[in-house]
Amino acid sequence: MKKIFTLSIILFHSLAVFAQNFTGSITDAETKKPLAGASVRIKGKNIGTVTNAEGFFSLKTSAKPPFTLIFTMIGFERQMVEVTDNSTIAISLKSGDELLQQVVISASRIEENILKSPVSIEKIDAKSIQQSPSVSFYDALVNVKSLDMVTSGLTYKQINTRGFNSTGNSRFLQLIDGVDNQSPGLGFAVGNLFGSSDLDVEGVELIPGAASALYGPVAFNGLLMTTTKNPFNYQGLSVQTKVGINHVSDNASGAKPFTDFSLRYAKAFNNRFAFKLNASYLKGTDWYANNYTDIDPNTPVAQRGANNPGRNALNIYGDEVAQTIQGIGRVSRTGYEEKDLANYGVYSTKLNAALHYKISESLEAIYQVNYSQGTANYTGSSRFALNDFKLIQNRLELRGSNFFIRGYSTAEQSNHSYNTRSLGQLINRTWVRDLNGNVVTPDKADATWFERYTAAYTGKVGSVTGQDHSAARAFADQGRFIAGSSDFEQQKSKYIATAGLGGAGVLSNSKLYHVDAQYDLSQALKVVNLLVGGSYRVYDMETNGTLFDDKINKVSVKEFGVFAQASKAILEDKLKLTLSGRYDKNENFNGSFTPRASAVFSPSENHNFRASYQTGFRNPTVPDQFIKLNVGPIIILGGAPANSVGLNAYENSFTAASVGAFASGFSSDLQKGVPFPTAVENNKSKLVKSNVPYIKPEQTQSFEIGYKGLLAQKLLVDVNYYRSTFKNFLINQVVIRPTNNVLNSDGTINSAAAQDILGGKTQAFQLYTNAADKVSSQGVSLGLTYFLPENFRVGFNSTWSDFNILDANPNNIPAFNTPRWKTNLTLSNSKITERLGFSVAWHWQESFDWYGTFNENRPGNIPAYSLIDAQVNYRVPSLKTTVKLGANNLTNQYIVQAYGSPAVGGLYYVSLTFDELFR
Repeated sequence: MKKIFTLSIILFHSLAVFAQNFTGSITDAETKKPLAGASVRIKGKNIGTVTNAEGFFSLKTSAKPPFTLIFTMIGFERQMVEVTDNSTIAISLKSGDELLQQVVISASRIEENILKSPVSIEKIDAKSIQQSPSVSFYDALVNVKSLDMVTSGLTYKQINTRGFNSTGNSRFLQLIDGVDNQSPGLGFAVGNLFGSSDLDVEGVELIPGAASALYGPVAFNGLLMTTTKNPFNYQGLSVQTKVGINHVSDNASGAKPFTDFSLRYAKAFNNRFAFKLNASYLKGTDWYANNYTDIDPNTPVAQRGANNPGRNALNIYGDEVAQTIQGIGRVSRTGYEEKDLANYGVYSTKLNAALHYKISESLEAIYQVNYSQGTANYTGSSRFALNDFKLIQNRLELRGSNFFIRGYSTAEQSNHSYNTRSLGQLINRTWVRDLNGNVVTPDKADATWFERYTAAYTGKVGSVTGQDHSAARAFADQGRFIAGSSDFEQQKSKYIATAGLGGAGVLSNSKLYHVDAQYDLSQALKVVNLLVGGSYRVYDMETNGTLFDDKINKVSVKEFGVFAQASKAILEDKLKLTLSGRYDKNENFNGSFTPRASAVFSPSENHNFRASYQTGFRNPTVPDQFIKLNVGPIIILGGAPANSVGLNAYENSFTAASVGAFASGFSSDLQKGVPFPTAVENNKSKLVKSNVPYIKPEQTQSFEIGYKGLLAQKLLVDVNYYRSTFKNFLINQVVIRPTNNVLNSDGTINSAAAQDILGGKTQAFQLYTNAADKVSSQGVSLGLTYFLPENFRVGFNSTWSDFNILDANPNNIPAFNTPRWKTNLTLSNSKITERLGFSVAWHWQESFDWYGTFNENRPGNIPAYSLIDAQVNYRVPSLKTTVKLGANNLTNQYIVQAYGSPAVGGLYYVSLTFDELFR
């Protein structure tokens, strides 16, 4: 031990002796004032520093000159200087537009100029976040070219690119510092509910379209990569508080307060060790989902409405339970409004700590832990309340100048979340009385309620006027628990706390474990740039039998992937060719190979033409593979082969349509007097053995061309066209399994199996499978940024998207759920004066029909709408403070972005930001 200690002292002393100190200053080339917070780093090494309040920097390194220092600061041109000795360095940075200097990583997994990216890519940097009129960086994404945003609630938003949008998007990958931000049980990221605060975000990059060739199966529709601030480069205390109001002019609630508080502190010691701490807390009142449009599919449109006895209102739950009563017509139960079932008091708590240690100038170790908890409401097959939902992440990373190896875990705790639609139906079954006035058990409640209704309507109840729907409903509803009453709240709490079929609770304590690594061999090979890497992931599910058959047998899924990317610049570096390929293997599917090829031609520094061919795939989520849920009349069964062993659902079943045809023909023969056995034999040929394959990955291929460049040093142009084809989309198919074998040995329909149908000796299954149908989509995006005098900037982008179903069956294709046209227009100036800035953003999108499981995949129209976000800010440099007055949806138009989700109005706020104090 003594020898180790002595050796450590000698090693440390050696490092100190050989380390040199390079000092200098950085100023604004125009104003000659010092620049605080400018970044200084050695090219090719994980070592750097930032300037202090007086613009001075000091950088210790054992690297011997010559080497290159890179100087960067938001709003200034990037500058590189070769250092040949340890003389004091004086740098003047010119004001310049960072759009021309921006470096991106996600397009090729290595640093490159954004103008020369081989695929379409968008970036929001820290300055853009500071100047954004949106209430958060995540909300600001709505103004990014090609991106679609869907709001399910104040704390829950989903993003997507290039079609097939949904409110729970498992086709789009969101990374934060390389960590997949998805909930393991849900199978998708919950917006930014468990993400980063504005104070800690350094930049956000968006790749629209398939990115599977480098990022694996989740990046089917695109990638959002968020990078947070390194504590070595961004030190000091930052505090931000936002206060505001929403629900202005909302008759359902009246104006409600909104608060969002964030804190970040980072400190570095001797350029070796650094840490950062983040804490944020957001609280507000969620938007109300109160669309009471009658959507009952079994009532003619002209007869729907508030007076329809069979009314099924969109955001009222419990009224889905309905019957067609002979002599009366269709009647539905009286439901409860969502506001009485959901939790609209939403919040988001995020805590984060990270430790960074530089083992050497080229090697850095990182440990990070994130704890998040929040409440949100989102629209899926129902409206779900993610109540006190927790997500805990641990990340350990070793990063060198040309490699990294990273491991992380994600654990969720959903113990209080619930299904609001199920909750309404369950409460409705707790108070129903029979005709003698006795409360019946829940299993008899629905039938008894309709019996009461029928008796009252047909005049069999002396005290009730017959042939009167209102009177019959009032009689059937006697004893109904009024929303908000103690009885109602007692039953509400009971069923929220009960998970599985007997309750509305959603239980999941699922986890995922992930390891990935990357190595850049370019320096070693010289002749070609070569990047290799791989990943390994394990999903470990825990639902206690409420969603998976995992009470005894644990459900886990393992998958791995490896990739390689080679690139070469030729023709005097004017043409860059890149070829990528990735192989992924999930234990339940055959392996998938996804290649990508691209070329970037740059005839001059400011003009860049690109073309690419890329492929993508998406593995079915764990629920797609292993859900096994018996909901009474049907069993919902995931499509992994191991999930259906012994059930004979895929191997021995009839199509649901053919069972209906057989039953209809059999009944018709019986009415004609045909004997039972003969009627079976006459009609059994109508039965068709199902041929449902087990699930496999979805696949896409895409071709893209584009141009990005600068015209006349003032106009930045980015335009692209893409065309994609898709196949093997996941679908559900209902089959009927008889007790006996479907076929005889000669391949004919077994009469015993046909009689099983008539005798009720069958089981219905909803199976997960794939459709062989192919479809295509195409689109064009145009982005223009014009730099005006005096720091003014105008931005415009527009995206056209088109979907072609080709010869596919519409029932076999997920909904495109994307407007044909969407447009954004921005006007900003971050420096009207030394202290004053502003920005205004206008977003418009065309009307389109939304299809989702919430409305049983029937269309719901999303009207065209436009939104204006605006902010004005005032800086107090001596206090390192910025005051911002802003508005999301300035004109307070209540707009809906997904059918069944709430209408979203204006949010008005004031923010106060103290940035990097005590650095």
